[in-house]
Amino acid sequence: MPELPEVETVRRGLAPHLDGALIEALVLNRADLRFPFPPDLARRVSGRRVLTLGRRAKYLLIPLDSGETLILHLGMSGRMIVERRGEAGALAEFHHDVTRLPQHDHVIFHLEGGTRVVFNDPRRFGSLDLRPSENLDQAPALSSLGLEPLGNALHPEALTALLAGRRMPMKAALLDQRLIAGLGNIYVCEALHRSRIAPDRPAGSLKGREIEALVVAIRDVLAEAIEAGGSTLRDFRHEDGSLGYFQHAFRVYDREGEPCPAPGCRGIVRRTVQSGRSTFHCRECQR
Repeated sequence: MPELPEVETVRRGLAPHLDGALIEALVLNRADLRFPFPPDLARRVSGRRVLTLGRRAKYLLIPLDSGETLILHLGMSGRMIVERRGEAGALAEFHHDVTRLPQHDHVIFHLEGGTRVVFNDPRRFGSLDLRPSENLDQAPALSSLGLEPLGNALHPEALTALLAGRRMPMKAALLDQRLIAGLGNIYVCEALHRSRIAPDRPAGSLKGREIEALVVAIRDVLAEAIEAGGSTLRDFRHEDGSLGYFQHAFRVYDREGEPCPAPGCRGIVRRTVQSGRSTFHCRECQR
């Protein structure tokens, strides 16, 4: 499932096409994805102009001049594909993708000038909601989300308060979207390794310098992943069909059996299972 860097990469790729664009028509090729679409969704969106695209955790936010905002989640396989009119008038993708099947084009934004933005989702685990912009944080999808890890809200004092007294494993705490929003399995494994914190350590046991190192590691991992265009594992592609490349920079994720890359460490990257999910870490340097 796309994590925060992938969604942020999609947002940045879509912004030049959607920011300020007039949606001439919204076409829905089915009545639902993971959840049913809101009533009269096509009518409420058609004819509206997009303001400035945003993101909250793993959700893409598309605010409209009607005072409502589309809340879009890519799910496990969802993609936003941009098509534009060529010189001959035919629609063409920015980057041809032979894996795309048109029967999975479930939502189509027809923009002024002929550009189309297509939400393609083979597994239909994505979602699309429409809520009032003025109290967007009360929308069901967003109301329980925690701190944004890329915003100013995440700092050592805030993280100390969030973790205080918690006995849950450190990895589980970072994956809890009610505490920090947007972190997923890949980037939690990477951040814990960079900060040399064991994934099974009780969250409330971290001390000052460890928390400072973890905050820096979270920010650095996410920033580097966004710069690399996210990580491509299975289904993820950008809005133009191209792939993300941060998976080539993984230090521990999916590196089971390889030497630990931490300076001065002679350990081996191990894979364990926590709450049914793979955890990659080094027992030698992560304490």
